[in-house]
Amino acid sequence: MSLEKTVNVEYIPRVEGQGDLKIKVKGETAEVEFVVYEPPRFFEAFLTGRNFIEIHELTSRICGICPVSHQLAALKAVEKAMGVEVSDLTLSLRKLLHMGSHIQSHILNLYLLSAPDYLGYESIIPMAKDNLEIVKRALRLKKLGNDLVELVGGRAIHPVSTVVGGFTETPSKTALDSIKKRLMEAREDAIETVRFVSKFSYPDFERRCEHIALTKEGEYAINDGKLRSTEGLEIREEEYRACIKEEQVDYSWAKHSTVVGRGSYLVGPLARVNLSFNSMTELAKSLADEVGFKTPCYNPFKSLVARALEVLNLVDMSVEAIDNLNLKDERISERDFKPREGEGYAIVEAPRGILYHAYGFNGEGRVKWADIVTPTCQNAKNIEEDLKAFTPKISKMAAEDIALRSEMLVRAYDPCISCSVHAQLLS
Repeated sequence: MSLEKTVNVEYIPRVEGQGDLKIKVKGETAEVEFVVYEPPRFFEAFLTGRNFIEIHELTSRICGICPVSHQLAALKAVEKAMGVEVSDLTLSLRKLLHMGSHIQSHILNLYLLSAPDYLGYESIIPMAKDNLEIVKRALRLKKLGNDLVELVGGRAIHPVSTVVGGFTETPSKTALDSIKKRLMEAREDAIETVRFVSKFSYPDFERRCEHIALTKEGEYAINDGKLRSTEGLEIREEEYRACIKEEQVDYSWAKHSTVVGRGSYLVGPLARVNLSFNSMTELAKSLADEVGFKTPCYNPFKSLVARALEVLNLVDMSVEAIDNLNLKDERISERDFKPREGEGYAIVEAPRGILYHAYGFNGEGRVKWADIVTPTCQNAKNIEEDLKAFTPKISKMAAEDIALRSEMLVRAYDPCISCSVHAQLLS
């Protein structure tokens, strides 16, 4: 007779936002609820009626960690709807801006949120007392990402120079050369980050599920491309809603996403590395080989290794992007663009996975409807499916150990719970 064990994590620590876990294990099966009780903020509702030039500023307030991703997705969707073409310089600077955002967010998860689990600490504060040089490395990389965002976007959090059509200011060559030097010096820190994270003792657990990411021929995609999956999905941004279904569950403010006709799926660094490994830099690929990371990988805990490989990849990609910039004074005034009626759809890769923004506008350029799907509400159901498969394997452990390992799995996804609350206005 199988014993039933119930584990409740009333508050998941070291993640962004407020959520809990309810787990009931019986033999080889488990019932799991990943509960997002953070209240909804109804962004999609209050965007209605707002002018097209305001959308990227307003939606960036959805998140304090990935405001850049929300800005870029919103700008891309708005510009498509308004028929605004942007310059090659704008595309390059936006990519550089996004790479800085990914670096700082990834380092936050790897060192401050996840590493204490594997080194046996409650948080980074006691961890720093015994591992000061490791924490200094984390802070150097975090500051580098922040500074790159500030240089291109005008401010480290909620950048101010990004507007419809381009930038109000572009960075100087002197400033770009200076941060390029720091990026090149940071390569060793990024390499050591891969080695550091790869030595963690990860649970021996794999669950094959569909991984979805933005992909683009010949480059590691974060701002544009086609949506592809490990199970053969290949769609354009405007086809997203025809292929991805959302449903509300009664215990969480985060909707659950599934691929139509299939099931839950994973987005984020592990999906990106699995789908675009060949587009990573030669150094990132050689480090993956050195630490024994092979694709495709279906161990969700090893999202940390994928995240660290991305940091190394992003550092070198940023240097290359700066080298290839055709810099010129190109200040854009968004008020030069005339509104028109239309719809715009966009997907970018936020640090935690694909981020979907879509809008419909009237002839005055005011929002008629908005639809925003964040990475964490796409991962929410997959987190539950992973826990359903994982917790029976550790069911003989004490309840506090089951709770800790379940939290570790959630933190491997690096959920942004505040972003995930997602409700639409009903007429």
